[in-house]
Amino acid sequence: MGPPGSEHPPRRAHAGVVTRLLAACVDALVVVLLAVAADLAAAGIRFVWSPRDFRWPQISLLATTTALTALAVVYLAVAWAVAGRTYGARLLGLRVLSEGHGLLGWARSGLRALACVVFPAGLLWCAISPGRRSLQDLLVRSVVVYDVHPFVAAAADGSPAVTSA
Repeated sequence: MGPPGSEHPPRRAHAGVVTRLLAACVDALVVVLLAVAADLAAAGIRFVWSPRDFRWPQISLLATTTALTALAVVYLAVAWAVAGRTYGARLLGLRVLSEGHGLLGWARSGLRALACVVFPAGLLWCAISPGRRSLQDLLVRSVVVYDVHPFVAAAADGSPAVTSA
């Protein structure tokens, strides 16, 4: 935190491409595990409902891709809007914030999530960007920073707000 009475939250170092890629890989794994859990739960319900007629569903590639895309967008958008971080970001000590270091809000989080899922290669732009910002960051005016308090939530104004871990 800044000195008492300071108007601006402390500036944090912008995260690099390797850390962000590792967090994205963890988040992709989380999305796949959530999808598998949802599929198994749905199959379990179908089995309990009608055990004699139960068969594993044959899901098309288009349906699978659509479901994974939707799940990923919702997962990312909710995490960024509510806490400024996903599970992968928390593990690696990152937080997604607005340029003013506050939370993004729902609309910008949703747009950033959609852009990240539809065009993940945009993340690589932060490797050559002087400000370490991806194309998605430039689109929604966000930054990804190393979080100095990994178990503290960011308030809407970017200041730390103590929560239970």
